[in-house]
Amino acid sequence: MYYVTKKLYFPPVDEASYEGILAVGGDLSTERLLLAYRSGVFPWFEADEPILWWSPSERMVVNPQDYKVKKSLRNIINRGIFKITFNQNFEEVITNCQQIKRVGQNGTWITQDMINAYCELHKQGKAMSVEVWENEELVGGLYGVDLGTIFCGESMFSKVPNASKVAFVKLIEHLKVNNYRLLDCQVHNDHLEKLGAFEISRDSFMLILNSDLSR
Repeated sequence: MYYVTKKLYFPPVDEASYEGILAVGGDLSTERLLLAYRSGVFPWFEADEPILWWSPSERMVVNPQDYKVKKSLRNIINRGIFKITFNQNFEEVITNCQQIKRVGQNGTWITQDMINAYCELHKQGKAMSVEVWENEELVGGLYGVDLGTIFCGESMFSKVPNASKVAFVKLIEHLKVNNYRLLDCQVHNDHLEKLGAFEISRDSFMLILNSDLSR
């Protein structure tokens, strides 16, 4: 396992452990975060742990160009209950992602240092948020890192039924219109699978990532 120094470097992703951990330590500077995502790596750790950098053997993704919205969810969107915005309140979105209670989880991996780091990425145009509003109240949303043709989703939240699902669909519509190749959802969970995400191998993910970033 690689221990991160001040040097801006990550080893090849195929050196990750069986669990998917590639490196330990370092910082959450904008430069290091962008290098990580462009290298197929992302940070994921608890508040009492050193920074852990991951590149799992399987990657949860969505192809925006092929995505089909389920009829039931399309009907919810068409009812016009929610208003959708982009990049209107990034900090509130990530803060809600940190604070929302999730079934089966005792805490959150989104530390205050993470919030500060991703808010800085957003200020530099490298991170994006989707906001879902109901009666002028922020009730759902998501955020992630924007690599130009690949969007790396980080987290989502919902205060009312279906709000995060609507944010997810509206993000994919945005990615499709703007010719993005991939939505990277990182690791498998049942909620993402129900929304239509699927797993591909790390090698397949890296081929897409490297071909797009070399353009």
